[in-house]
Amino acid sequence: MHAYVVEAFGPPSGIAFEEVAAPSPGNGQVRLRVRAAGASLLDALIAAGRYQVKPPLPFSPGSEFAGEIDAVGPDVTTHKIGQRVMAGGFVGGFAESAVVPAVGAVPIPDAMSFETAAGFRTNYMTALHGFKQRAGLAPSETVLVLGAAGGVGSAAIEIAKVMGAKVIAAASSEAKRAFATKLGADHAIGTEAEAFRDRIKEITGGRGVDVVYDPVGGALTELAFRSLAWRGRHLVVGFAAGSIPALPVNLALLKGAALVGVDLARFSFMHEPAVAQENLKQLLAWFAEGRLQPTIGRVYPFADARQALADILERRAVGKSVVRVA
Repeated sequence: MHAYVVEAFGPPSGIAFEEVAAPSPGNGQVRLRVRAAGASLLDALIAAGRYQVKPPLPFSPGSEFAGEIDAVGPDVTTHKIGQRVMAGGFVGGFAESAVVPAVGAVPIPDAMSFETAAGFRTNYMTALHGFKQRAGLAPSETVLVLGAAGGVGSAAIEIAKVMGAKVIAAASSEAKRAFATKLGADHAIGTEAEAFRDRIKEITGGRGVDVVYDPVGGALTELAFRSLAWRGRHLVVGFAAGSIPALPVNLALLKGAALVGVDLARFSFMHEPAVAQENLKQLLAWFAEGRLQPTIGRVYPFADARQALADILERRAVGKSVVRVA
């Protein structure tokens, strides 16, 4: 099979494209013929060696993917060859075949394409976990989504709207703000520091927002926290800006506000796997009902997988990026 292989940590341009042996599933595992793989900032950071956890070299990047099962482990009875599934792992998706635990291979609806499935689970589960279990988002509350035009932010817009919230989308360009509005955001604002808080005050009548969904970090975090209403909740999702901000904790005191971490991996695999599975069932039900209509920003051919990661690192990507593998 063909696969992209990280042999030394570095930029996307240094990722090799090689012919390697196809993996064989062991006990409790299934093998996918990968049809599509999501591309994310996480994948680019892992390949560059800039993530907090470094996988052993060599490895294929790609933490989320979808395809057809073409082999099962000797003890697997829950899955069948030919079954369409979505799956994920820390790495492995930028390859024509991938082996995953059978328990993590989730059947996908007939109406869901491989491309949609490849970019669905991580971003949408993160948003639902953040709003439901961490923020306790209530209908009619107002959510501020930072980085609203990226894969993480666009999923948050959709989930917040399904849950009955009003959404203010913050994005750095007119094109990105238009994209967020198309997804259902009630308002779209720029991220220029001098106007950021004034626009939020104007939209909320001076009250502020109830929840901040923050996958960005950097200087925007403090501005967003200062824009919270009384008893507001600021969800820490990631640091796409590249820097971890320091927040004056007296702001939490003055606003009766909470800074809340959202870590899907620990929630799903270490602490509350049963609750995470219920969240995924809810998401798939919303998809089946037509209440979620995931929008893919760009589908790259397999030959351009390195370009997909480069575009994400350079902030050129709008929406969820997907690589069509086969």
